Amino acid sequence: KKLISRFSVPGGFPSHINAETPGAIHEGGELGYALSVSFGAVMDNPDLIVACVVGDGEAETGPTATAWHAMKYIDPAESGAVLPILHVNGFKISERTIAGVMDNKETIALYTGYGYQVRIVEDIDDIHNDLAASLDWAVAEIKKIQQAARSGSPIVKPRWPMLVLRTPKGWTGPKVHNGEFIEGSFRSHQVPLPEAKTNTKELQMLQKWLESYGPKELFNRNGSPVDAIMKIVPEGGKRMGMRDESYKAYQPLKTPDWRKFTFESGQEISCMKAIGQFIKEVVVQNPKTFRIFSPDELVSNKLDAVFDVTGRNFQWDVASRAQGGRVIEILSEHTCQGMLQGYTLTGRTGLFPSYEAFLGIVHTMMVQYAKFCKMASETTWREPCGSLNYLETSTWTRQEHNGFSHQNPSFIGAVLNLKAQFARVYLPPDANCFLSTISHCLRAKNYVNLMVGSKQPTPVWLSKEEAEKHCVAGASVWKFCSVDQGVDPDVVLVGIGVEMTFEVIAAAALLRKLMPDLRVRVVNVTDLMIMSPYGKHPHALTKDSFEALFTTDRHIHFNYHGYPIELRGLLGGRPGTDRITIEGYAEEGTTTSPFDMMLCNRTSRFDVAIAAIRGGAYFNKRVAVDAHEVVSYIKHLAQKEREYIYKNGKDQDDIFAIPKFD
Repeated sequence: KKLISRFSVPGGFPSHINAETPGAIHEGGELGYALSVSFGAVMDNPDLIVACVVGDGEAETGPTATAWHAMKYIDPAESGAVLPILHVNGFKISERTIAGVMDNKETIALYTGYGYQVRIVEDIDDIHNDLAASLDWAVAEIKKIQQAARSGSPIVKPRWPMLVLRTPKGWTGPKVHNGEFIEGSFRSHQVPLPEAKTNTKELQMLQKWLESYGPKELFNRNGSPVDAIMKIVPEGGKRMGMRDESYKAYQPLKTPDWRKFTFESGQEISCMKAIGQFIKEVVVQNPKTFRIFSPDELVSNKLDAVFDVTGRNFQWDVASRAQGGRVIEILSEHTCQGMLQGYTLTGRTGLFPSYEAFLGIVHTMMVQYAKFCKMASETTWREPCGSLNYLETSTWTRQEHNGFSHQNPSFIGAVLNLKAQFARVYLPPDANCFLSTISHCLRAKNYVNLMVGSKQPTPVWLSKEEAEKHCVAGASVWKFCSVDQGVDPDVVLVGIGVEMTFEVIAAAALLRKLMPDLRVRVVNVTDLMIMSPYGKHPHALTKDSFEALFTTDRHIHFNYHGYPIELRGLLGGRPGTDRITIEGYAEEGTTTSPFDMMLCNRTSRFDVAIAAIRGGAYFNKRVAVDAHEVVSYIKHLAQKEREYIYKNGKDQDDIFAIPKFD
């Protein structure tokens, strides 16, 4: 009675399987991801078989179209298997499906081409025996492939089994209603008898329909299943709802001491190259519980140090098959995301590095995952799992030859929109801070971690000791580039992001020369979530801490890596926002030089210096006297830089030299 009365009603439980359902690791509200999640779940789970039912509606989605190829990344020596079951009932909500209009010959040809052994299950008069026999066949084929690989004689390009189950849509439901077919048509989708609550005829049809399943033979009067049913229910872990993999399988990563990989301040190091060395050691220490899912070349993102100790796990490639590689590289963000979700929710930890502009492809997948995690956190019997870890690089600030299409930091905003308890966004300013950050993220549980950084060489500003303190605090005053160590400033300049921070520091150095009376405090923010109003996020600064960093009344200028509206949203609940100005990515871009990108988006040192002078002039009369003259000169310098870039096709050689504060 409770099962029926609480189904899909306010205060009840949803119509889709979600995290409250024992055994579930995926909610299919947004279609397309069941296959890729399944393949992620079986990786490094050698005894696990996942039967993944893909409806013929879901089979039309782009993510599913690519995910059929995920079996090419399954090494049967180390991983389990996915048994895809394509359920063809012929209709979506109100239209036929593509699979529904393909005959068996066409279907077999398609999936055989993908690399599967296909078996059709369609004997409606004896469907249970047909399906049972087909499942036995499929499991035998899986065991055959695995046994060969695990005995040292792997089958090259093994043909994994898949089933195509053909049944009428709405099968066993009402046949006809009001002169129109229900069973075998789109009208059976979801609610075939929508007026049963008020229409006696429909209520009688509903009663007849439900009684056709023989509930009196299946249940006792108190609602419990009869003994004959209970005797065939498996015990313990054989029940899907009791599989450890689905709710209590988390295996913490062993991570090396990040301090051993740090650099001396003053060096110029690529953040990605620095953490590449750290990740390499993570791979060594966690040979069965860590994988990298990458839609782009790791080499391009300068994380290729991992290839010193591992390889790609592409089983159809003679160069990488049967070698236990920890890297999955497939040019499908959707497939990488699905695999990462399946791998993470079954207890392991993964890393998803990507070009910044294209992480947005998995925006809604990430949101769906976070919704699942929210419900899981409110379900008492689910234990924690690892975090989703995104590494966003090849950013808009350094795209050089790729141009406008590769300039899009919007994934930051996507993560900011999540429930505060899950969202974490980090923009470490240098290699040492990035090492501290990724070490933390890989060990954290239940979060969506986004780390944003540059792959090009940039200065190391902080020692390892300073970096540790800075990352723990989330933000700090950078005394080395502030006037009088930041005491009693006229203006506060804030850098958030690698290149944005460089330009702030360059602006501070420029102002020392052109406006020496201006007292500048430089602040760097590495943990974006601290900017939230206190109480809105676990990391949010208290009012006192915010004012200690940014003062109570001085002008604050933010140079921000993402879209300014994101930061405005975070700061919206803070008092005194009228004294804040923000610049960031302004949708200005082209195939141009790195510094021209700064100029185009008003994030260059010249723009920061002008904002500082204008803000500081309110509190410093000496600055106000010379403000117009110096601002005009700085604008002149900016124009000269642009003219040089357009004339020579590049930035000046010393434009990114480390600023001096002599």
